[in-house]
Amino acid sequence: MNIEQLHRLFLESTGISTDTRKIKSNSIFFALKGANFNANEFAAEALQKGASYAVIDEDLPQDDHRFIQVDDSLKTLQDLAAFHRKHLALPILALTGSNGKTTSKELIHAALSKRFRTVATAGNLNNHIGVPLTLLSMTSDTEIGIVEMGANHQEEISFLCNIATPDFGYITNFGKAHLEGFRGVEGVIKGKKELYQHIKKSGKLLFLNLNDPLQKQETEYSKIFSFGSTPDADVHVKYISRDSFAGIEAGGRTIVGNLSGAYNSTNMAAAYAIATYFEIPTEEVAKALEEYIPQNNRSQIILKDNRKIIMDAYNANPSSMAAALHNLSSIDLAPKIAILGDMFELGAMAKDEHQQLVEDYENADIDKIYLIGSNFYNTTSSSGKVKKFESFEDFKEWFQPSEFNAGSILIKGSRGMALERVLDLL
Repeated sequence: MNIEQLHRLFLESTGISTDTRKIKSNSIFFALKGANFNANEFAAEALQKGASYAVIDEDLPQDDHRFIQVDDSLKTLQDLAAFHRKHLALPILALTGSNGKTTSKELIHAALSKRFRTVATAGNLNNHIGVPLTLLSMTSDTEIGIVEMGANHQEEISFLCNIATPDFGYITNFGKAHLEGFRGVEGVIKGKKELYQHIKKSGKLLFLNLNDPLQKQETEYSKIFSFGSTPDADVHVKYISRDSFAGIEAGGRTIVGNLSGAYNSTNMAAAYAIATYFEIPTEEVAKALEEYIPQNNRSQIILKDNRKIIMDAYNANPSSMAAALHNLSSIDLAPKIAILGDMFELGAMAKDEHQQLVEDYENADIDKIYLIGSNFYNTTSSSGKVKKFESFEDFKEWFQPSEFNAGSILIKGSRGMALERVLDLL
């Protein structure tokens, strides 16, 4: 069966399933493999639970015509997504970056949805599986697609671009994320810029933040739409903050959202600029940005008793940790408390990056610092305001409510640290 034939079956189905625990009736099940699983073993179960077909890449007893055997189920999923994207021929905006990808994607989605039927990446399904699933969730009713792209090695963004073939590209920033895979900040920049290289090669449009020196280098390319606080920006914005909430002034309007941290002002500005490009009126964009409520422990502010809790525990890297420090330092409500968890995927740079962060937080206007995880535990500190715990369990066993009964409390760490558990203690 070729991709065109498979695509016809897909159009007659209810979509794609990859997990037998979440089978949709009349869906097509793709038997994917991972380090610790092989979904070929569950293909028959998928059919029993209502899937119309099961795409497999291993020899199975095939007395059932609903098995579709291919050489590689994952590659077939990717090829199907690329074919479907061309079949729909709708405008696709792709975005990547070291920090703020998902928040920016959600803000852009909220703004564009005011005037268009928009489909965006669900959650952070932004890898070699998530991007195809995102594209395959789009239908003939979709007017704009928004595809978030994540990567921890070079050539990954380029690979995803070849599947999604975006018409528009935006990079949130270049920072210290996935340093192990990218082998340093220069590798990060090179890897993320693969999106811009693809856009330029295909003659499509770049959205650029002119306040970012690295992005400003791209202005030699003729097809750009820019934003920033500089006079030469296509969309002029002023970055503001109100009571720790990010905001912007643009189009004669002050827009303050529900996101913590000045860095989120840039994410709001990007959404405003992109919506402006698509000719959505300022009042509608402002309403979308002001109504957006952050989810999944991303830049959330939780007001509880005498405490302002900044819940930003979805992920962390040295760049986002530094931005969180700047934000916490700027808050007026004292005492200022930081609860930090280890940062992952830093490779050989993990020791130095954790140590540098400890020193930065020690020297800032922070009253108490709680460090959780083996990387932070192995740092050195002579400051009396620092307490270290080798694991969350150690922190939980020590936990003293009186230490956290007032003030501003930042909770931030890599996803694997699951520091949202601190909320249960608070």
